[in-house]
Amino acid sequence: QIQLVESGGGLVQTGGSLRLSCAASGSTFSINNMGWYRQAPGKQRDLVALIDIGGRTNYADSVKGRFTISRDNSKNTVYLQMNSLKPEDTAVYYCNADFFALPYDYWGQGTQVTVSS
Repeated sequence: QIQLVESGGGLVQTGGSLRLSCAASGSTFSINNMGWYRQAPGKQRDLVALIDIGGRTNYADSVKGRFTISRDNSKNTVYLQMNSLKPEDTAVYYCNADFFALPYDYWGQGTQVTVSS
């Protein structure tokens, strides 16, 4: 059974930093893309950052220059370093991964990030 387990969320003041981690397990197939999405109350789930197996990245305009996505393929883990956090970054952050040879992508359970003003 494939699982994505996130960690690293919490409460931080404006301007602070957090690092999220997401570890995937339960599959013998390699992971293609890994990404982070976020969903604030009453809003849709939006892409924050994406990284492919070759390390190419894509970011939402709102986080460019502040957030950095990375991955460790040997550990099937993706990270999100979040710096200069703002109250508008407050949301539940979800990890996502799609696997070669599998028809579906997978989601983590979400981790809450709250930035106080």
